Amino acid sequence: MIGLWDTTGNEVVKALAAERRSAGGVASGLALTLVSIVEEKKVREAEAAATIAAAAHPCRLLIVVRSDLDGRSRLDAEIVVGGRLGPAEAVVMRMYGRLALHAESVVMPLLAPDVPVVTWWHEEPPDMIANDFLGVVADRRITDSAQSPDPVAALRQRAVDYAPGDTDLTWTRITLWRTLVAGAFDSADARVTGARIVAPEKDPTAWLMLGWLKSRLGIEPVLEHTDRAPRMHSVELQCENGDCVRVTREEGTALFSRTGQEDRYMPLPKRPVGDELAEELRRLDADQIYADALGAMAGVGGLDQRNPMRVHVWKDPTLAAIAGSPA
Repeated sequence: MIGLWDTTGNEVVKALAAERRSAGGVASGLALTLVSIVEEKKVREAEAAATIAAAAHPCRLLIVVRSDLDGRSRLDAEIVVGGRLGPAEAVVMRMYGRLALHAESVVMPLLAPDVPVVTWWHEEPPDMIANDFLGVVADRRITDSAQSPDPVAALRQRAVDYAPGDTDLTWTRITLWRTLVAGAFDSADARVTGARIVAPEKDPTAWLMLGWLKSRLGIEPVLEHTDRAPRMHSVELQCENGDCVRVTREEGTALFSRTGQEDRYMPLPKRPVGDELAEELRRLDADQIYADALGAMAGVGGLDQRNPMRVHVWKDPTLAAIAGSPA
């Protein structure tokens, strides 16, 4: 590891090149550049998640930590090639003062050549991705609405601000649920006429599950709130022929029940963020199914028809705070 304190972007570029030569890194072996925007207290979490993801998708990891916007502009950097982060090439950049508002000036020269760029916010997602240049330059943008104080409102905002190439880890967290529910139709052809989802009121995964069922089946699912479970508890489908299919979470398993059949237990573990991130990095094109589900959940249509090219809209948070303060 190389530590550079109160340094410049040029020095970081030189140090990364030197460390790569020393470690025998090969740029052509990188699948992508992963830019992670993260709070200081979550840097280690982001590194742990990226280590898991990098095992499947060798990448250059650029972690951007913005701090103390009112202080003196300064850049501190840590460079790690291999080591604790596995096959990833990593640069952790802590930016202070006005430099933090122009993080792209340091990040852009560090992007790996000729590979896609993915930006991942491991913090409360921005209201408008276009206000962050690091999101605008990315081919794929990964947010996590669960990091917001109001996850459901944040998920609805993702629909308002959506552009093809966006995704949210809330969607990734219901992959296993969607697999189990879809598997119920392998041996049935009865039309689904209704659905009921039991979950806490502020669980964004339940709302996105509702949107997925609505967009795929053309029904109006009922969301029943409960305080007895910390996460989505069950999904029930009612069929035209009177059959009922239910998937219920029980610890790390799911109880699969169906009319006329014996109950079955199937795995439904809570996956680490690194596994969720690795799943999203498997695809770098727009996810139309996610767009349909998100639009159905938020009541916003035509998300997949939007322009995938974002245009940067500059917003100075310092000036915005001054403008919003009482006279």
